[in-house]
Amino acid sequence: MGDKIFFGRNLHCGQRGIQRSRSAVIEQDGSADEPRHGDDLAGAFGANVRRRREEAGLTLEQLSTQSSVSRAMLSKVERGEKSPTIGVASKIAHALDASLSELIGGAAAAASGVAVVMRKNDRPVFRDPDTGFERHMVSAAPGAGGGEMVVHYLPAQVSTGLLPAYPRGSEKQLVVLDGTLTVAIGGITETLNTGDSIFFQADADHGFANRTNAPCEYIMIISRRS
Repeated sequence: MGDKIFFGRNLHCGQRGIQRSRSAVIEQDGSADEPRHGDDLAGAFGANVRRRREEAGLTLEQLSTQSSVSRAMLSKVERGEKSPTIGVASKIAHALDASLSELIGGAAAAASGVAVVMRKNDRPVFRDPDTGFERHMVSAAPGAGGGEMVVHYLPAQVSTGLLPAYPRGSEKQLVVLDGTLTVAIGGITETLNTGDSIFFQADADHGFANRTNAPCEYIMIISRRS
């Protein structure tokens, strides 16, 4: 199967083989396991998109053009009526010159004192309503030191699709905690097994896919250089 096809939206989602963590999750149906409900997080995501758009002086039409996301979808996202897929959310974030973590609700925290702690149940979590892909932000102080750390869960036979390129100078490195992961960067692919790691420049379209019938979990560091 060709990489271009594989990293599209044609994979079946299958059953989620990973037990969901007890964290707040953005979901299409608004359900969640913890007091911070999914619809609250979806509403926060939409509110952050609208705030960043207005700060940038952009109309919905202008943001639609810059992000290649329809005006109707953007309007629903801003009103908290629609949870975007990871691909749509990434396009919106890049068009607003924001990190996905900022829009989910994890603005950079100023480290006051020796340490900043974030408890597991307080993690901002994005869940793709189409595939069950989950993005857990685990950085206690995202943006501190110019980077952030996230954990991704890919169910069996699920792909993120190709994600938009980050600004020049952005880097990603990850290690597979469990399962097998295929990483596409530009025109090449690499297959990683449990314990394998990779580093790459993220200023090209890239994507992540689980071609197996078992779930995959990996931790990723995202670095952005000014």
